[in-house]
Amino acid sequence: MCIRDRTYSLKIHTERNIKMSKGLLIVVSAPSGCGKGTILAQVLKNDNFYYSVSATTRFPREGEVDGVNYHFLTKEGFEKLIAEDGMLEHACYCGNYYGTPRKAVFDKLEEGKDVILEIEVQGAMKIKEKCPDAVFVFILPPSLGTLRHRLEKRGTETPEVIDKRVGEAAGEIEKAHNYDYIIVNDDLDDAVADFLAVVKAEKMTVKRSSETIDEILNK
Repeated sequence: MCIRDRTYSLKIHTERNIKMSKGLLIVVSAPSGCGKGTILAQVLKNDNFYYSVSATTRFPREGEVDGVNYHFLTKEGFEKLIAEDGMLEHACYCGNYYGTPRKAVFDKLEEGKDVILEIEVQGAMKIKEKCPDAVFVFILPPSLGTLRHRLEKRGTETPEVIDKRVGEAAGEIEKAHNYDYIIVNDDLDDAVADFLAVVKAEKMTVKRSSETIDEILNK
């Protein structure tokens, strides 16, 4: 069986070895061009993962679907959620709000789903303040040169924009020290396997397995 088949068929459930009442909150960040979306697309083939859809007050773009790409809210509706502490984190960019609705995240965690937040560094640090037990994963390119090559290969941006993105990426990568795990995306299969290994390992930590220990002692 090849790595791809073995990796994607892994079931990150808890019934075999570990009993857990809640899922993991997994915060994932990466500079643009690191392949974060491609990795998560493969990870999300596992039904035990839930992808948290962000909310925004900007208008939908052509082809975007409410509840899939974003939850599209009015400014008043978004600000009401902020006032009610209904956002795990939020920011204002170019006159529009962007944020992570709290209720959907915690509802899915209670169901035992592992919730993935795909978010930039600033937002991730806000999540860390509110949810210190979350797992923080930063995806890296093999090198800044490789990142530049990937951005150039897209053929969608000018050299000036690419220079800016690479510079921004360097600044973001410096903040990877604030995360729990790093995954270098040199090979897609390996990166996906590493991500699943992180999740599996986290579920085996003593701090997340106290119920299992107590249950064994009481048998």
